[in-house]
Amino acid sequence: MQDALLEQVLDIAKRAGDKIMQIYARDFEVTDKADDSPLTEADLAAHHTIVDGLKSISDLPILSEESANIPWSERKEWQQYWLVDPLDGTKEFIKKNGEFTVNIALIDQGEPVMGVVYAPALEQSFMGMKGQGAWREKDGTRSPIKSLPHADGETWKVVGSRSHQSPQIAALLEALPGETELVAMGSSLKLCLVACNEAHLYPRIGPTSEWDTAAAHAVAIGAGAQVVELSESDPAGDVVNGNNPALRYNQKESLLNPYFLVSNPA
Repeated sequence: MQDALLEQVLDIAKRAGDKIMQIYARDFEVTDKADDSPLTEADLAAHHTIVDGLKSISDLPILSEESANIPWSERKEWQQYWLVDPLDGTKEFIKKNGEFTVNIALIDQGEPVMGVVYAPALEQSFMGMKGQGAWREKDGTRSPIKSLPHADGETWKVVGSRSHQSPQIAALLEALPGETELVAMGSSLKLCLVACNEAHLYPRIGPTSEWDTAAAHAVAIGAGAQVVELSESDPAGDVVNGNNPALRYNQKESLLNPYFLVSNPA
């Protein structure tokens, strides 16, 4: 049943991606939301496609970036729900660099247990299910992916953002033993790089919302990676010392994530 559900969600994500690419191929208008983040007609077209698709296969509630004004008094009663970012990386979409994604996650008791990340311009999909594994689909071929431990003497590949940089990242790089290399990437693909073992760490020392991370978080968990909270006071120390709580969802009124770290196993 779960495998069939994953395929249905992937199909919904791809249909949303098709809508996005139709708009990507032509001129489009950009407006600003209340928080000054950009919004395009592609965000809304993907949102409606995903919501309609999920309603056709499930009775669970849906929280999407484009319909996020659901009261905490209602949300806190949810045991399971869909968490959606119809177009993650709108800035990358506007820049037309291809690094944007459709994100759909199934949350159970605060934990992402299934996730699909579809990058329509790159024609790649990432899928993950807790306890069952993670996969990448590229060029029509689906292959399992696995996050592996950092090897002694290996250069640390640390994922950063194209659109957001933090001076604390420099302190973090200095705290790691050995050589480091910063790998730039947009949207939720940053988490997927750790999941598919193309990077060792993704520290996020800056603001994100829960829909930005949930789907790729499920992919990372399925691949054996870890996603934990970082403190604002000493994120570099947290990365080196470990033992931080797992990142969870829908645990508070705010939909902003704390700082967090995606890392390969142990």
